[in-house]
Amino acid sequence: MTQSFLHQILDYANRANPYPIYEELRKTPVHHEEDGPFVVSTYYEIRSLLHDPRISSDARNLASTALDPLAASAQEEESALPPSFLRLDPPEHDRLRRMTNRPFGPPHSPHLIDGMRGELHGIVSGLIDGIGDPGRIDLVDQVSYPFPVTVICRLLGIPREDEARFHVWADTIAASLDPDPDAVPAERGKKSNDARMQLGMYLAGLIEERRKKPGKDLLSELATAKGEDGSMTTMELLSTAALLLIAGHETTVNLVTNGMLTLLRNPDVLERLRADPRLAVPIVEELLRFEPPVQLVPQRTTLADIEVRGVTIPKGASLWLVLASGNRDPQRFENPDRFDPDRGDIQHLGLGSGIHSCFGAPLARLEAQFALSELARRLENPRLLEDPPPYRQNAVLRGPRHLHISCDGIRP
Repeated sequence: MTQSFLHQILDYANRANPYPIYEELRKTPVHHEEDGPFVVSTYYEIRSLLHDPRISSDARNLASTALDPLAASAQEEESALPPSFLRLDPPEHDRLRRMTNRPFGPPHSPHLIDGMRGELHGIVSGLIDGIGDPGRIDLVDQVSYPFPVTVICRLLGIPREDEARFHVWADTIAASLDPDPDAVPAERGKKSNDARMQLGMYLAGLIEERRKKPGKDLLSELATAKGEDGSMTTMELLSTAALLLIAGHETTVNLVTNGMLTLLRNPDVLERLRADPRLAVPIVEELLRFEPPVQLVPQRTTLADIEVRGVTIPKGASLWLVLASGNRDPQRFENPDRFDPDRGDIQHLGLGSGIHSCFGAPLARLEAQFALSELARRLENPRLLEDPPPYRQNAVLRGPRHLHISCDGIRP
């Protein structure tokens, strides 16, 4: 192969189907190219490293000699918002995650997500009602994107009409997660830093309002909470709010879109879902294995020398974990390239694992279940207008930028 594996993974030309590249990559479970990160692509090794306390999520632990497309951006971010708990290690990570979880889920708010079922159904139904011409539907613009954005705005207490303002900032910050070996680090860092600063200033105004007049929303809860871990500082609160806003919709957009694309490529499964909405639960789990919205985790650093499959990864090295490759590892899953919602053993890596497993997993699962089951029920004879669809540039948060479909009509 003329291109390095890293360039192949990141090359937009391979975005529609990166899985053959992952298959080649798994032949060398720990892959390392000169002056590049160590790339781990097999299931058991990835899962072990996700649980290994010697692996850091804090880019400040990256050795100065470790060349990585993301290394420069870590220092740039410090001049804007501080790292969110996603980019921190214990004990700071644990404290902030605990504080964020109090108003969001068990044990303090055990019924929050489950209690949203009626609201979620109403939102997605309203979006399908408003589709208009059934002959040409852009599923991303008309359903997959506005659905989770509306949900996270309601949860946080962010005005939905402000979406146009934070959309550009969110896209820029999400893009900064994506390694780009051809980008100019200073320019890339400045663009990401500016977006984080603008989003931070916007959120600071909302937080100040909530401190004066709290409402029944997560932003108010976080801004006024005084628990056993104390209160978040203003900067911690800004970083946490930005994380929840961006992560609260970016991955779900891809999960729903990848899900509908997969169902349209597997019409027998789509027909089963139409007949039995309960099938949405195993379908979403298999989707998280088969087409995960987060393909790889490129921001990990070793805190000590670690041996993996006979390869010593030195302290301070950059580490990439290719979750989507692990999910297709034949050493772990039988017929891994087959989409099979009846698969019995499905301990996938689609939502991560370990202390950094997806914070919003229960909500993302529920959103995807409602969206896919309602689309299956209401769209008459849906079909793809182009396959493969155009993809987003992002290789980390991989999903179609548009998904143009057609159907014969929309059932009530």
